[in-house]
Amino acid sequence: MKKGGYILSYKTITTDELKKMLDEGANLDLVDVREDEEVEEGMIPKAKHIKMGDIPESLDQFDKDKEYILICRSGNRSGKVSQFMHDRGFKVVNMEGGMLEWEGETQPKDKCV
Repeated sequence: MKKGGYILSYKTITTDELKKMLDEGANLDLVDVREDEEVEEGMIPKAKHIKMGDIPESLDQFDKDKEYILICRSGNRSGKVSQFMHDRGFKVVNMEGGMLEWEGETQPKDKCV
């Protein structure tokens, strides 16, 4: 897949596609990589919060047999994390547009996973 002249080696999903899957009851592994102050504004329900900077030392929390959808504010940071994790053998999907484009439900961080 190409984005801005670059060839991506990981999958992407739009906010609308993700919302539809969640509305249909899909059991997905969502990881929000935003900073603490950003997630205070709300997270997608059932998302797990692991800051981008904490991902390298948190790889043991991920299962290489599962697929993870990565989320950030705009899709930029989660794209970088997607590439980092993909390069280490993880199955990842970047949510394009991030929380700026998310129109679905959100919950406070303490109500999420």
